[in-house]
Amino acid sequence: MTAVGEARRVEVGGLAVRAGLWFLALTEVAVGMWALFAPAGFYAGFPAPGHPWVSLLPPYNEHLVRDVGALSLALTVALVGAALRPERRLTVVVLLAFLTATVPHAIFHSLHLHGFPAVDAVAQTVGFALQLGVGLALLVGVSRRRVVHSSE
Repeated sequence: MTAVGEARRVEVGGLAVRAGLWFLALTEVAVGMWALFAPAGFYAGFPAPGHPWVSLLPPYNEHLVRDVGALSLALTVALVGAALRPERRLTVVVLLAFLTATVPHAIFHSLHLHGFPAVDAVAQTVGFALQLGVGLALLVGVSRRRVVHSSE
């Protein structure tokens, strides 16, 4: 039982949930740090030398690239928070925020593959599919998972 006014935590953080959240956080921090602190390098070289996906969609805009970096880092903070303390409500909200950002981003990129070498178009699409698949699987899993009640 919990005291009046004391919140009850609903823990949903099995190893798979935590691993998935950490995976998504790592993808976001990699993009976020690079885009925020080296926007021109990110524009010219993301994701790897010889595969400049961002520069295939010109023009360069330092402000927008830095904004993408900052927003990716904000998602990183939320994902790490959920991985460290995977309570149902927090995890669901964080995953919905992640998917709210990632779904339209993936749709845009999937509709703008002209000019991309085939290997890059496939790699980008697979990367987005992996992120979306992990995010959706986690959301469904957390929503359906048997809960363990604990009070802290």
